[in-house]
Amino acid sequence: MTLRNTAARWGSAARFFHWAGAALIFYLLIHGWWMTEMAPRPSRMPNYMTHAAVGYALIAFMALRLLWRGLNPVPELPAATARWERVAAHAGHWGLYLLTLAAAFSGWALAGTFRTPLHSFFGLFDVPALVSAGDNRALHRMLEEAHEVLAWTLAALVAIHVASALWHWLWRKDDIFQRML
Repeated sequence: MTLRNTAARWGSAARFFHWAGAALIFYLLIHGWWMTEMAPRPSRMPNYMTHAAVGYALIAFMALRLLWRGLNPVPELPAATARWERVAAHAGHWGLYLLTLAAAFSGWALAGTFRTPLHSFFGLFDVPALVSAGDNRALHRMLEEAHEVLAWTLAALVAIHVASALWHWLWRKDDIFQRML
C-alpha cells in the first residue's frame, strides 16, 4: 500500500482524507440536525460551540485534502466508463468539495452572529469571525437559513455519492468502490 495515488488506485493518504472527511461530514450533519431539532433549549449553546469547533476543523482538513489531491494523480476511471458517467463523477466530486466548503464557511459566518459568538476551537484558541453582526437578527436568520439549505443539499449529494459507490460495487461489479477501501 502506497501513501501516494497511482493511475489505478487511491493511495493511503487519499483514503484517509476520504474516510476521515466523511466521518466529520456525517458527524456535523447528524449533530446539526439533532442540536437544532432534538436538544433541549438549555443545552443548545454548548452543542453549538462543539459544532462550530468541529466545523473549523473540517475547513482546515478540507484545505489539506484539496492540497493533497492537487499534488497527486487522480486514478483513471475504467476504460468502459461512458462519457456521461465521467462528467457525472467529476461534477459529483467537485460538488461535494464545493458544498462542504460552502456549508462550513456559511457556518463560520453564522458563528459570528450569535449573541455569544462561537469562536473557540475547543478552548485552545479563538478563530477570527468572518462576520460580526452584533445584534443583527435578520443577518443571523439569513445566514442560518443559508447554512441549513447548504447542509441539506450536501446531505443529498452525499446520499447520491454513496448510492453511486454501491451501484459500482453491487451492479457494475467494477473496482471503483474497492479502490477507496
